[in-house]
Amino acid sequence: MAITLENTIAALLKAKKYKTLRDILAATNEADIAALFDELPEENLPVLFRLMPKDLAADTFALMDADLQELLIKGFSDSELKEVLDELYLDDVADIVDEMPANVVKRILANSTPEKRRQINEILKYPEDSAGSLMTIEYISLRLKMTVKEAIKRIKRTISDKETIYTCYVTDDNRKLLGYVSVKNLLIADLDEKISDIMDTIPVWVHTHDDKEDVAKKMSKYDFATMAVVDDEMRLVGIITFDDAIDVMQEETTEDLERMAAIAPTEDGYFKTPDIIHAKNRIVWLLILMLSAAITGSILAKYEAAFSAVPILVSFIPMLMGTGGNCGAQSSTMIIRGMAVDDIKLSDFFKVLWTELRVSLMLSIALAVVNGARIVLMYKDTRLAAVISLAIVLIVIMSQVIGCTLPMLAKRLKLDPAVMASPLITTIVDAGSIMIYFTIATKFFAI
Repeated sequence: MAITLENTIAALLKAKKYKTLRDILAATNEADIAALFDELPEENLPVLFRLMPKDLAADTFALMDADLQELLIKGFSDSELKEVLDELYLDDVADIVDEMPANVVKRILANSTPEKRRQINEILKYPEDSAGSLMTIEYISLRLKMTVKEAIKRIKRTISDKETIYTCYVTDDNRKLLGYVSVKNLLIADLDEKISDIMDTIPVWVHTHDDKEDVAKKMSKYDFATMAVVDDEMRLVGIITFDDAIDVMQEETTEDLERMAAIAPTEDGYFKTPDIIHAKNRIVWLLILMLSAAITGSILAKYEAAFSAVPILVSFIPMLMGTGGNCGAQSSTMIIRGMAVDDIKLSDFFKVLWTELRVSLMLSIALAVVNGARIVLMYKDTRLAAVISLAIVLIVIMSQVIGCTLPMLAKRLKLDPAVMASPLITTIVDAGSIMIYFTIATKFFAI
């Protein structure tokens, strides 16, 4: 569908059928238009942008990548830029300002009202990963003594300036958060009822300096479309909307996946990141893992006599190392995921360890029995089968323990648990597997 739309737009642009283009764009979702802009030649974008209705153009602009936003801003006249800024919600403007170069920021602020400049600067003063940097101050506030009729009248009067109205927040004259009420409850209540009688008096909130990942988790936990943001005096200073929370969760998931693959997190998309940055983000961990893998080689070198005495021992090394690495990766993935969704806490350390020990015992026995039977059938050697089976039991237990403890240790040290994922754990497990395997083999075969 996207390819068909792209081809249609390109053909209409070439034929200069601007009325048809305007109609197509007006009937297209802003997210699809933003994706379309990413595919079309840059010289066509200003024309398309000017063909869209003002509100649609602003919504599309907010969803574009920073480089496209910068391109369009540089092509805008001051009056066009002001029109776009007037239509954008405050948190979107703050995000744009935060990502633009200084000369573009200067133009944006110059074409904003003094009040809007003050509000933008207020948001930008918060740390990048905080709730304050994510919030918008465009929310509906109500008072305790208001009637439902007065509240609905207030919402209608101010709705055009607000990003969302589904949840209205109840504050006192000093903006102290007292509770919240949904628009649904307002609509089904009697017009003469007081807000104090229908509101939820146990507000859930976050602080301006709370980590934005924790905010997203909290919104997911309570299934909130918006979350109140308060300062040290419990005054309501803004709200965070679910679309911004989803963006945070997507960013954090991407970052965790990159760290789990031993790659430094990237800020831009795959194709927009220069090759040299891709290489730079990967080289450090690759060097660490390569040099640490040399430890495994040095351990193997210690057992050359065992290789010579019982050559078949070598053929089982890949299987044992692979099994250990896979078990460690499974365990670490489960623990990292559990901590990410707050299912597992640091206080659960011994509970987690006991669980993984029980699981590893069941897994190791099953794997050992299957391998032992296979070796007896293939090689007719019960002593070799015993060596491999015992090694598997100990390697699986070791791998599971390492896989569950390292991520929790990282969390305890204020590091991202994802750093302790597959590559690093596999490297550690490989060295441990070789030591366990050949320690058992040398005892059994008296090498």
